[in-house]
Amino acid sequence: MSILSTLRVARAPVAAFAAMGVLWGSFAAVLPDIKTMLDIDESRLGLLMFMTPVAAVLSMLVTPFVGAALGRVALPVAALVMCAGFALPGQTASLWLFPLAMMVCGAGTGMTDVLMNARVAALENNRGLHLMSLCHAVYSFGYAGGAIATGAMRADGWSPALVLGSMAVVAAILCLPTFESDGRIDGLKRPKGPGAAHLGLVPVIGGGMVLIAFLTENAAENWSALHIEKTLGAAVGHGSFGPAAMALTMGVARLFGQALAGRVSASHLLIGGALISAAGALGAAVATSAAMAYASFIVMGIGSSVIAPTAFSLVGQLADPKARARAIARATLLGYFGYFFGPPLIGLIAGAFGLRFAFVFAAAMLAAIPILAKIMANHRAR
Repeated sequence: MSILSTLRVARAPVAAFAAMGVLWGSFAAVLPDIKTMLDIDESRLGLLMFMTPVAAVLSMLVTPFVGAALGRVALPVAALVMCAGFALPGQTASLWLFPLAMMVCGAGTGMTDVLMNARVAALENNRGLHLMSLCHAVYSFGYAGGAIATGAMRADGWSPALVLGSMAVVAAILCLPTFESDGRIDGLKRPKGPGAAHLGLVPVIGGGMVLIAFLTENAAENWSALHIEKTLGAAVGHGSFGPAAMALTMGVARLFGQALAGRVSASHLLIGGALISAAGALGAAVATSAAMAYASFIVMGIGSSVIAPTAFSLVGQLADPKARARAIARATLLGYFGYFFGPPLIGLIAGAFGLRFAFVFAAAMLAAIPILAKIMANHRAR
């Protein structure tokens, strides 16, 4: 099947992935200005951002019920809520209102991510296709586009309110293709009775790998701009190219991962990706120039690109078909502890020990991926 035919099949989740990428890419790139707007250091910014994962986790716990109730419009509604949420953080410099704005972002993102990954898993197994790498590639391209556009806006003097408001509108337009006539996601509600399918360890192991991937990936994307501008002394706006370079690399690498998925074992993809990503994180930690940091984030992006999509696909393949959507939801929930807790955790580490040590911590976390990949391989063999 051609890439265009594949995109047509997966247009709804592809649109949601693209919109989410644009929003988080823009937020990561404008983070230095938000820090200035709030007039706080990295540690306090990290603490304020902890409200985002709290809201995300709570929303993800109720997503199966909300998704089942909304039916085929569940994904579009969640995606539009997410877009509206991202217009809020730049509107206030209040240390009380900013966390509330981030909670709306977290709630919309968490709900959207559960639903779009569940939709991809259903399409993969119903159509016999591999779509996860493609969808995550689209997220990366959206992230890079959002970061690049935000860098240009920042250089032109745009405020965080204008930047995030504009990108929220762009993302909402991208979400329009999420409406589909047959977009219902089956298997979200837990069936009752003695024959009900159980989740088992598959989503726990897979979710653990996604957690580490998201923790390191998003920590790098969210804090690379600050690392380049504050630690390495690059000019204002140049830091935005850090997350953009990493996201673009991940997008291209995920397209290659789409082709490799049927030729290379999942375990080898996971182990190789983790080792390459760890090398990039260590490179960022010892970087002495912006150019060296850019190169390190590119290497990190190549390695990180295959981890989360491969883990999600494995969960979808190994889960009981009757429990597949719930298994994806469980893995996504675990993964989002890394997605959201990663950036604020790195902020706290950076505030205490510096951003260089924070990237060493990211490399150490990636060392656990080969262990989990081996456990998943043994589980698959049984």
